[in-house]
Amino acid sequence: MRRTVSIFGSTGSIGRNTVDLLCRQGGAEVYDVKVLTGAGNVTLLAHQAIELKADVAVTAEASRLVDLEAALAGTGVCATAGVDAVVDAANISVDWGMSAIVGSAGLAPTLELAKQARILALANKESLVCAGELVQATCTESGCILIPVDSEHCAIFQALAGGSNSDISRIILTASGGPFNDWTKSQMADATLEQAMAHPNWDMGQRISIDSATMFNKALEVIEAKQLFGVRSDQIEVIIHPQSIIHSMIEYNDYSIIAQLAAPDMRGAIGFALNWPDRPALPVDKLDFGAIAHLNFATPDEDQFPALRLARRVLKIGGLAGAVFNAAKESALDRFISGDISFLDMARLVESVLEDLHIKAGQGSSLDGLSAVMAIDLEAKERGFKWVPA
Repeated sequence: MRRTVSIFGSTGSIGRNTVDLLCRQGGAEVYDVKVLTGAGNVTLLAHQAIELKADVAVTAEASRLVDLEAALAGTGVCATAGVDAVVDAANISVDWGMSAIVGSAGLAPTLELAKQARILALANKESLVCAGELVQATCTESGCILIPVDSEHCAIFQALAGGSNSDISRIILTASGGPFNDWTKSQMADATLEQAMAHPNWDMGQRISIDSATMFNKALEVIEAKQLFGVRSDQIEVIIHPQSIIHSMIEYNDYSIIAQLAAPDMRGAIGFALNWPDRPALPVDKLDFGAIAHLNFATPDEDQFPALRLARRVLKIGGLAGAVFNAAKESALDRFISGDISFLDMARLVESVLEDLHIKAGQGSSLDGLSAVMAIDLEAKERGFKWVPA
């Protein structure tokens, strides 16, 4: 029997790599693809759906339904559209579901996948940042196995094969440092959109690349690690590792450190989640340690990258602070991309919104439900778009 799968966010960077792996591992002959979803790139979405013989293709943009229907005419693939249609599609039971929609928009589909999928491959870190307790509770209730697809958390998941969470002394998340690792703060003040998108190691989409440049991506991962592995916030450390060869490490209570190493290719983490618990060959480069020669490490400067300091603040506040943090970050990112604020203004905006809403956030909980999370998400975004640089 073919394995049933769905991919939410199939036209993004993670989604495209997931489709690539499915095709390399037998495509429609091996996998029964139930759902593929995307947004504005309906041409690619239709191509993927036809190639994998998907049952349903969904674009989140309702206005693009006619275009999607035209691209799928005569193929037998059902076309639907709209945000609600994406969530509805997540209600289809599958063996394996990929959640790769970027941002808080991925939370509702993730929660539905957690109810319906036997294995949830989670690339949407925002789901855990905004509503980690709710996601974990949903998985526990349904019996869904959550496998993180962020390279760092996938590395920790793999390193834990030799121990349990209670054996952990430290989780060490590695960060490349992004394109501005060697820049001064004054240089970063004038950073352009194109410069912020030029990640030295990873092939990622626009938004994640910029988040890496600010280290907001790593800040989200600090919060995500807390939710995934149940450690104290003071047990999570970030280290700059420019080569991106060590994806993350665990230090156990006996001070032995287990590291997961691989080439910087997201198909490694996606392939691990797709094939777990088996480990077939993947289309990634083998490491040549003679060619690598050196692995370098440095402590990040939290004055240069204040997102890391703000992540600690979020963990201290608790409650719905992660949802506020992520929403403010999303509005800051939108404003930087539009040219409305500077690169360094993004962190200032997020800190301002977080401090405005920290009391309210601390009194809430994602266990209050999705509506509570989305309400404070909306409030934080509104404040973010109204924020005025000093």
